Amino acid sequence: MIYHCIRYTIDRHKIGDFEKYARRWMEGGIIRRCGGEPLGYFLPKKGLGGPDNIAMTLIGFESLAAYEAYREKLMGDSDAKENIAFAEESRCILVEDRSWFSRLGEDEG
Repeated sequence: MIYHCIRYTIDRHKIGDFEKYARRWMEGGIIRRCGGEPLGYFLPKKGLGGPDNIAMTLIGFESLAAYEAYREKLMGDSDAKENIAFAEESRCILVEDRSWFSRLGEDEG
């Protein structure tokens, strides 16, 4: 399995909007419906140090081909389009950085 990590720089004054955006992906089932396996969205924890404007998500895929099929489905999904438009309108996301990981000990078969 491979894992897609999206690291967000968010507007610290719009964390509520970002949380709404993240919940729509998870609770609305958009990610699973399109073929991804969401591990979760992670928000900054205030009071423990570190930046308060960084969030991230991890989504698992069986292969790069599975991710490509996911992206195609995602771009045609009306709920996904609506959620992307919400984030763009609210401007809660300032930057998205994407990277890929494998989990240590998992068969990469």
